[in-house]
Amino acid sequence: MEADDDHYGSVVEKLASGRLIPFLGAGANLCDRGDVAWEQGNPFLPSGSELASFLARRGRYPEPDDADLLRVSQFVDNARGQDELYLYLHEVFDSTVEATSLHRFLARVARLLGEAGRPQLLAVTTNYDDLMESALAEEGLEFDVVWYEAKQNSVDHRRFLHRPPGKPPVVVARPNKYTGLPVDRLERPAVLKLHGCLDRENATGDSYVITEDSYIDYLSGGDVGQLIPIALWQRMITDSFLFLGYSLADWNMRVILNRIWGARKLVSKSWAVLLEPADPNESKIEQMLWESRENVDLVFCRLSTYTEELDSRVSAAAPASPA
Repeated sequence: MEADDDHYGSVVEKLASGRLIPFLGAGANLCDRGDVAWEQGNPFLPSGSELASFLARRGRYPEPDDADLLRVSQFVDNARGQDELYLYLHEVFDSTVEATSLHRFLARVARLLGEAGRPQLLAVTTNYDDLMESALAEEGLEFDVVWYEAKQNSVDHRRFLHRPPGKPPVVVARPNKYTGLPVDRLERPAVLKLHGCLDRENATGDSYVITEDSYIDYLSGGDVGQLIPIALWQRMITDSFLFLGYSLADWNMRVILNRIWGARKLVSKSWAVLLEPADPNESKIEQMLWESRENVDLVFCRLSTYTEELDSRVSAAAPASPA
């Protein structure tokens, strides 16, 4: 479907009332990049294939042109050790990177929701970077971060951790009883990181679901909803979603959806936005795969263009402060 007035109207209405969860994929970080290739020192992050190339070079992978990030990461992990893999990844993500127009837009939405007394923004991502957090900080907002612990040797392996603003992380030992986040309404914006995260202050706190083994381990853990703090999980089973920067042609994304929802369909109308593939056959495959997810409409649109249009419409429809 096209991103027409009806589509934007539905999305803006839910986003401005705090009933829409942006779900950010790897493509979200490429929002403003254009065709510029990534190399270390650039003010933006690499694509999956560019990260695979970097890891192949640093880890002396025998097939330097292999763009399979999971396979390359698995080799580096086995041949050099998880500590070296994590070191290489930290080199990439612990760099000076500017938040994209998408991240800055969502941070402004969080500020508007707070000013209007609406339910706060919950952003979900499978990315490891802290671009969403940086954008929220630029808006002067405090926020909560919740992430998955992927390290096999961690005592918190297969659990989520919660870092409130200005406080050390807390293990979410009993997700359905967790009171570190208010169940009735989030007090602050929250970022839920399903595949781990970067820790700029302490590299040993990094967590990455990135190797083949870590994906298998992630899959074998059962329903991820049982591990997420109840306050966030309740939002995820009732609110609408806006999937940004995901392709279901990537099997990783199908793993993610099945890991979260299984055979359950999304209750509320949701949307997926991505750039239409140049190959018509790939376009048809993408549409077929998204159509198999009930209650999700696929919209082909360049993410930077989509963000700009949403931004203008949300600004015009900014909710008034409650009386």
